[in-house]
Amino acid sequence: MARLMSNDVLKSARPRFLVVGCGGIGGLVAAHLFAHDHDVTVLTTNTQIASAINANGFRVVGDDRVNFARGKAVTALDAATKPFDYILLATQPPQVEEAARGVTSFLAPEGAMVTFQNGLCEARIAEIVGKNRVLGGVVAWGASMHDPGVYERTSPGGFVLGRMDGARDERLEPLAFALGSIGETIVSSNLAGARWSKLAINCAITSLGALGGERLGVLMRHRFVRRLALEIMTEVVLASRAEGVRLEKVSGTLDLDWIALTDAERNAVGSTGLFAKHAILLAVGTRFRKMRSSMLAAIERGRPPAVDFLNGEITRRGQTYGFATPINAAVQAEVHAVAAKRKTPSLELCRALYDNTRHLVNAPVSVPPPADADTAALDPEPFATTPSPKPRRSSVSSSAELGG
Repeated sequence: MARLMSNDVLKSARPRFLVVGCGGIGGLVAAHLFAHDHDVTVLTTNTQIASAINANGFRVVGDDRVNFARGKAVTALDAATKPFDYILLATQPPQVEEAARGVTSFLAPEGAMVTFQNGLCEARIAEIVGKNRVLGGVVAWGASMHDPGVYERTSPGGFVLGRMDGARDERLEPLAFALGSIGETIVSSNLAGARWSKLAINCAITSLGALGGERLGVLMRHRFVRRLALEIMTEVVLASRAEGVRLEKVSGTLDLDWIALTDAERNAVGSTGLFAKHAILLAVGTRFRKMRSSMLAAIERGRPPAVDFLNGEITRRGQTYGFATPINAAVQAEVHAVAAKRKTPSLELCRALYDNTRHLVNAPVSVPPPADADTAALDPEPFATTPSPKPRRSSVSSSAELGG
């Protein structure tokens, strides 16, 4: 096991950061690190992004903490580059393993690679650099890149940091200190629970966003999209229970064990429980109405979608543990069809997916109970990671629009 560097050593040495990838998340992280005078290098394979940053710096909108930072981006690392204490992997999941292999030689012996990807990428990176050189960061906020070097923060929030095995690690506190300017940053002993909870959200919101072609606020106005999201998240919760993972509430409030559909709700036309769960998704859509799917952005840029790292993780576990995951499997297939240009993102595509999967979701499922069976009442203000204005509630005219 690698010897861990003490906080005092890390702080006194002024840790060196390498940000790999300069899309929405990587660009905003880099902007904050530069703005707060950290020792940071940015690596991107996109020459247009590098040129724009080197000429005009990082330009940020929608962020009340940083709106501009002067910095430099490179498209390759010189062999003489000094090792980095932290390599922050901010690529899309399909590129993360190749990216990690390309920079492994620049990781300090006691340093750590930090995975910011959605999905369960820590195990993949551990195969490359070793389990004890991997830290995970769940990103609880959104960002988009409008033009090379121009970024928009689309939702508030911070990070949950930790190790997938729950072990203590002295490298986490200095990392949390550096990332704290972006938003509230928490070091957790249950990163796996936070990671799986975020996976449930991304399997629904990111993948349906790629199919629907709209921002989250528009998508969540439609009952059939919300129902698909509930069914997707239900299958993820079943997979997490099969894995023995204790799910964390998303940002301390959104309880995935609670929001998962019961067998009765799966077959009901409407119920009090369904009404409440649809109402939560309406509130999420209102609060994060500007969020646009990063998977959709990747498809538009001609890059492979991350669906195999999201919904694909659930279909694989369903096969392993012997339970059906028909909605995640259908979403995975439809996203690949969109990426191959056989289908076009639209609300009509989501509606067709809903209609074509109704016959697949009526069978009851047998799964273990939650690892922690405390399903306390859900806070009606989900995702309240950092102080922010109260969302405007969508008006709801009848329970028929919510239930189902």
